[in-house]
Amino acid sequence: MKIEKLYEVDLYKPIEAYFLEKGYEVYGEVDDCDIAAVKEDELVLVEMKLQLTIKLLIQAAKRQRLSDFVYIAIPKPKFSLFSKKWKDICYLIRRLELGLIIVSFSGKKPHMEVKIQPSRFDREKSMQQSKKKRESLLKELKGRKGGHNIGGSHQTKIMTAYKENCIHIACCLLQFGPLSPKQLREMGTGEKTLSILNKNYYKWFERTSRGIYIISEKGKKEIQEYPEIVKYYSEVR
Repeated sequence: MKIEKLYEVDLYKPIEAYFLEKGYEVYGEVDDCDIAAVKEDELVLVEMKLQLTIKLLIQAAKRQRLSDFVYIAIPKPKFSLFSKKWKDICYLIRRLELGLIIVSFSGKKPHMEVKIQPSRFDREKSMQQSKKKRESLLKELKGRKGGHNIGGSHQTKIMTAYKENCIHIACCLLQFGPLSPKQLREMGTGEKTLSILNKNYYKWFERTSRGIYIISEKGKKEIQEYPEIVKYYSEVR
């Protein structure tokens, strides 16, 4: 079914048919609610929009004052329903304890599908599922010595705990000359010192003899891009 221009009312019929089939009485435009469906004491409310907007989410959240069964309804998006964008949208809708209906106009007649049922969001379960990510975040924070990044930055160099550790090692080698991993650890560069030197991810280090390292010319040049951190580690002795 091809529609030249889509209107919100085009979403109504397939949604009405769905709830009628399930034994509800269905009404349109009742006290500012786009769709109200009732069966015995159960009240279902549906807010429709042609796009998922903040306004739609606010309207639906307000309807939760009236019912536990509130849906938002939108046309099927043009982007993939397997994309990260769609997964993030669905997470937000679940987080708000709303239901989601999408209406497709690709066949001979429009048809709808309930993608998410309105239900209580289990925040404790959600946090448990993200336990490893939380631990990783805390580990990263413990590895940093200062706030060297500005929140919201894009297309700028981001300081990680790993890079900061590399700069710390480079500063020690720059200031004191050739050193062993043991000597560096005694200066506080941490247990990952040997791994960092061996991997040499940034090509900042050179091994001059067995177990002895110096800072490379590349390292001397590139750590100057982080003057505040270099200053910190040069004064932390």
